[in-house]
Amino acid sequence: MNAPAELVLVRHAAAEPRTAEAPDEGRALTARGRRDAAALVGPLRALRPAAIWSSPYRRAVETLEPTAAALGLEVQTGWELREWDDGLPFTDDWAPHYERSWVDPSFARERGESLEELTRRAVAALRALAHQHPAERVLVGSHGTFVARALCGFGVPVRWPFPQTMLTPAIYHLRFRDPRGQPVITGPGISQSRSRPGINR
Repeated sequence: MNAPAELVLVRHAAAEPRTAEAPDEGRALTARGRRDAAALVGPLRALRPAAIWSSPYRRAVETLEPTAAALGLEVQTGWELREWDDGLPFTDDWAPHYERSWVDPSFARERGESLEELTRRAVAALRALAHQHPAERVLVGSHGTFVARALCGFGVPVRWPFPQTMLTPAIYHLRFRDPRGQPVITGPGISQSRSRPGINR
């Protein structure tokens, strides 16, 4: 039997704040974020990943670029790994809007996606990577809400404010015996080692 595929989800390091003028996908890492990305090289390199995938957003790519350079690997990007398309115009007071969506994950703003839609996107994207890389370990760079909703989709009972308090960076391991089944998940803030079936809200 093949060894299980393992996806190592890496929530990006600290990034510049969102502004009304700059698009969210172009936000770069802060100086601290770059230091933290450099500090990840040792631990992530030791995992000996076969491939590195990332959200195309700059902060996610920059978090994994030092590790990719050390390993001689390319950071491949997938649009489906991007952060939640929340449909929210820029605001400094975004937390109440996000909390409302966590209370009602089916709610979607105009030109945005609901958290339920994000959950389906995240789970499908990660299953596809597990299927594409059997018996391999793969680094996957992404974002706080994406990671939180992926965990929900794989049965971890994540609720608000889990994504708000998630570390930057944060690392979660998803071990798939079968890409169609439930992975075993470990990482900060997760009390059990095995996810439950279904989507928990």
